[in-house]
Amino acid sequence: MNAKSKDFLLKYLINPAPVNQEVSGQKLWLEYIKPFTDTYISDVHGSVAAVINPEAEYKVVIEAHADEIAWSVLYITDEGLIYVQRNGGSDPAIAPSKRVYIHTEKGMIPAVFGWPAIHVRDKANDNKPELNTIFLDCGAASKQEVHDMGIHVGCLITFQDEPIELNGGRCLVGRALDNRIGGFMIAEVARKLYENKNKLDYGLYIVNAVKEEVGLRGAEMMAARIQPDVAIITDVTHDTTTPMYDKTKNGDLRCGNGPVIVHAPSVHNKLIKIITETAEKNKIPFQRASAGRASGTDTDAFSYSGVGTAAALISLPLRYMHTTVETVHYGDVEKVIDLIYHTLIELKAGTSFNYI
Repeated sequence: MNAKSKDFLLKYLINPAPVNQEVSGQKLWLEYIKPFTDTYISDVHGSVAAVINPEAEYKVVIEAHADEIAWSVLYITDEGLIYVQRNGGSDPAIAPSKRVYIHTEKGMIPAVFGWPAIHVRDKANDNKPELNTIFLDCGAASKQEVHDMGIHVGCLITFQDEPIELNGGRCLVGRALDNRIGGFMIAEVARKLYENKNKLDYGLYIVNAVKEEVGLRGAEMMAARIQPDVAIITDVTHDTTTPMYDKTKNGDLRCGNGPVIVHAPSVHNKLIKIITETAEKNKIPFQRASAGRASGTDTDAFSYSGVGTAAALISLPLRYMHTTVETVHYGDVEKVIDLIYHTLIELKAGTSFNYI
């Protein structure tokens, strides 16, 4: 990873882009990827696709999602405290004592998730962080003071945590790695294609979709618009080696052991074979995972869109998903980039994925 790429990654991670307010992150991403592509398209909800060879009939997508989980203001008390609801899969258990920004038309308003001291909580029925018990304190003494700050019901809220590195720079930690790291990886694939002067005989659509965390919505719209022949999705998956994971239910996946190739009903077997053979040919270590009825990622949206798309999922192992300390291994990031890149080199226009 060169210095310019890393600078972009950190800037991209620090920038808040919650569900339904992804535009600032999308502009950063598009600014970075534009030099490596021919043009771009966007839709009314904010999903973006940077395109190489836009005139080609055969279309290949590589995709990630741009949104991060967040909160939104639900209720403001007369005393100026703020109760929230989830915006995506936010976890009340991690909220107490966290610092946040409340997004308003007047700018970012700092606040904290307050929590009663251990001395006063009911020990017999220890008050646990739930949606109806966590609350925000923005320093106001009344509802009117909250309103005067520009805060109203519906304002979005994101954590303030910024990225750090662990173990001598081998691991990256931060909020929103799910799945802003995916947006970074597909942008890096575009950079490699450009810098290596690779010529593709198909149209490549590098898609950064919105609203994944509330039901794969951005991917559904982009799949319908592009109607690709092939789609390779990248998202994060669980490292199952930390406490409270059951390998008999969650599989055996580890940060540092390479990309995860996922088997699922929405994943096309012929495309999996191309990807695994590409990994073996290029000596890229990989892991395998199995999903049941659905992958739970944008793969499902692309696979089942329109007349159907040959889709596959290459996941990045990650620890502590949907927290502010999501953790990935830089080596895995590089290997996911390499695997997608080499797979695109192997793919050819006109490749049929029909089984019969």
